[in-house]
Amino acid sequence: MHQKLPLITLHHQGLTTMRPFGKGIQATKAVLEHLGYIQIDTLSVIERAHHHTLWTRIPDYQPDYLHQLVRERSAFEYWFHAASYLPMSHYRFVLPQMSAIKRGESPYSSNVDAKYLRHVTDRIRIDGPLKTRDFESKKTSNAKWWNWKPTKRALEKLFMEGDLMITGREGMEKVYDLTERVLPGRTNTSEPSLLEFSEYLINVSIRANGFTTLKQLTHLRAGDPLRKALNTILQQKIEQGSLIEYSVEGMPPVYTTQNILDTKITKPATNVRILSPFDNAIIHRDRVQQVFEFDYRLECYTAKEKRKFGYFCLPILYKDRLVGRVDCKAHRKTGDFELINLHLESKKINLDHFIPHFSKLVYRFAKFNGCQTIRVTNVNPKKLTSLFRKALSSIE
Repeated sequence: MHQKLPLITLHHQGLTTMRPFGKGIQATKAVLEHLGYIQIDTLSVIERAHHHTLWTRIPDYQPDYLHQLVRERSAFEYWFHAASYLPMSHYRFVLPQMSAIKRGESPYSSNVDAKYLRHVTDRIRIDGPLKTRDFESKKTSNAKWWNWKPTKRALEKLFMEGDLMITGREGMEKVYDLTERVLPGRTNTSEPSLLEFSEYLINVSIRANGFTTLKQLTHLRAGDPLRKALNTILQQKIEQGSLIEYSVEGMPPVYTTQNILDTKITKPATNVRILSPFDNAIIHRDRVQQVFEFDYRLECYTAKEKRKFGYFCLPILYKDRLVGRVDCKAHRKTGDFELINLHLESKKINLDHFIPHFSKLVYRFAKFNGCQTIRVTNVNPKKLTSLFRKALSSIE
C-alpha cells in the first residue's frame, strides 16, 4: 500500500499527465473544483503561489484566468486553512467559520469599533467596490492589528464575517464589495451541520489526494467537536463500504476507496515539475515526509545563516518522486531567471533523461515568470553545474 501512495496522490492531484484538466480557463475552473481550493500567497520572488500551482497543472495557464473566474463569480476568496481561492459552489462550507467569527468563537474574531464598521459598510454601499487605500483614517496603536488603519481592520472583520466579499484585486490589493452584490443568486447559503461539513472535508480530500488521514483533515482546524464529527463520518463510511481503512507503517490510519485502489495508474515515463511551496500536493509537510520520504520546509522564514537550501526553494518532482529542490528568483527588470541553488538529492536519477527534460521545464517556467534568459549560479553536486548550464544554453 505504501508504495502505491506517491503515484495515487500525484495522479489525483493532476501531476502525472500533461493536461489532465484540459486547457485554458475551463481547465482552471476544473482544477479549482477538483482540488477544492488554491492557496494564496503574496511572495513574488517568482510568480505568486496561486498562479504557480495552476500553471503546474495547466501548461497554457495565464494569471488572468483565475481573476476572470472571480469576476464571473465562479470563484471567491476566503480563509480555508489559509487565504485561498475556492469554487463558488463550495460557498456554503465557509459559512460555519463566518458564523463562529461573528459569535467571537474563532481565533480570527476581533473587536472593531462599530462606528468604523458602519462607516465602511455605508461607503461601499454608496460608492461601490473600494480598496483599503480608498479610506482615509488615522492609524491606531493596537499592536494586535500591526498598527493597521481602523478602516482596514473593519474591512477585514466584515470580510471574515461574510458581510463583504473580495470582488477582485488590483495587483495584490483587495477590492471589497457587499456580499449581497457579489454572491450569485443561485448560491446555496444554508449553513451545513458539523457532520455535513465533516463529510465535505473528507470527500474533497479523497478526491484531491486519493486518500486521507484524520491529521490531514484537521490540518490547521482545531477543536474536539470537529475531530469527533470527522471520526463519526469516517466510521459510517467504513460500515457502508464506501471507505476502507488501511494501516501503513509510519503513518496514521489511511482512508481511501476500493475503486481508487483498483484503478491502474501508469507510472509516468517523463514527468518533471517544479512545485510551489504552497502546492496542494505538498502543503501538508508531515504527509510529504511520510509519503515521499522527503523532508521539506520553506526557508524564507528562517534566519539567513540557518538556511540549508535557500530563501525560496521549490521541490522538484521527477516521475513519481521528489528528487531535489531549486531556489529560484525572477529578475524581471533584467529578464533573467536565476537558479540560485539547485540541489539534487536522489542518487537514482537517470541524469541523461532528467537534465534535458528539467532544462526544458525551466525554460518554460522562466517564460511564465516573464523572463527570457536563464542563469545557473550553483548546483549541488557541483560536478553537474556544467551539464545543466550546457543543457539550458542549448534551449535558449
